[in-house]
Amino acid sequence: MIHVLAFDAVVASRERSRSVPHRSPAPRRNGPVPAAVAVTLCLASLTGCASTTYDETLASSATTAISTTTTLPVGTANELLARLRDEAAGLAGVMIDNGDDGAAADRIAALWNAVGPQVRAARPDLYDSFVATVALAQKAVRFSRAADADKASRNFDALVAAFLGS
Repeated sequence: MIHVLAFDAVVASRERSRSVPHRSPAPRRNGPVPAAVAVTLCLASLTGCASTTYDETLASSATTAISTTTTLPVGTANELLARLRDEAAGLAGVMIDNGDDGAAADRIAALWNAVGPQVRAARPDLYDSFVATVALAQKAVRFSRAADADKASRNFDALVAAFLGS
C-alpha cells in the first residue's frame, strides 16, 4: 500500500509539471527594420577603414632621450628600514592631501632596493613579506587607496620590529 501511494505522488508531481504552460521564444521579425539595422551597422564599420594620413613633420623631428639615474640610499639595514618604515607611515597622509604619492612610492621602492639584499642575507624568512608589503604600498598609490597604504605601514612596522628583534 505504501508503494502505491509513493507511486501516485510521483505521477501527480509529473502531471503538475506538465500542466505548466511552456513559453515559446519570441517570434523573429523579418522585415525592413532588422535589414536596415544590419545595413547601418555594416556601413558604420566600413567607414573605419578610411585611409589614414600621417604628418611627416612629426616623424622627422629630432627627439632626445632623457637619461635618468637613480642613486640608491646608503646606510645600514637598521637605518634604511627605519627610513622605509617612516616613509610608509606618511604615505596615506600624502595620498589624502593629494600630495606627490608617486614620489613617496618611488622612495619606498628605492629604500627597499637598497636594503633588500641585506634583509635576504640576514632574515630570509622575512624577505617575501617585505616584498609583498612594498607591492601593497605601490598598489595603494596606483589605485589611490589610502587604506592599503595604512595596511602597508602597519605591515612595515611589524616586519621592521621582527627584523630588529633578531
